[in-house]
Amino acid sequence: MLLISCPNCGSRDETEFHYGGQAHVKYPENPNGLDDKEWAQYLFYRENPKGIFAERWLHSTGCRQWFNMLRDTLTYDIQAIYPMGATRPDVTVPAAAESGTASTAADSTTTGGSAPSISATSIAPAAPPASTTAPKGATK
Repeated sequence: MLLISCPNCGSRDETEFHYGGQAHVKYPENPNGLDDKEWAQYLFYRENPKGIFAERWLHSTGCRQWFNMLRDTLTYDIQAIYPMGATRPDVTVPAAAESGTASTAADSTTTGGSAPSISATSIAPAAPPASTTAPKGATK
């Protein structure tokens, strides 16, 4: 659970807050001149970055004030909290290394480069059956 530092009330549990979406989305200059596609872009299309993201939050059970937060969407680390209307602080955080265990070696089976070698194993191909005819009394 996140511990969010409200600019007015201090640190509180995240259950006291409500997420308000992406911060710094500008209202269209001429809303009457927008067609349906442009309205859809304004209303529904938002960034979804992996890393630092500017968000709006409401302290709904406290002071009931809105504020902005810079949060790393990968690690949930809160980088900065600043009031509504203020410019976004310049926060530079080194990018996190990609995680995973897949091998990129040429002979890796996870990349489909080649099949694993069985030359050192005790597995041998099965011998062909001695007879290809069914035993007497068997039905087809």
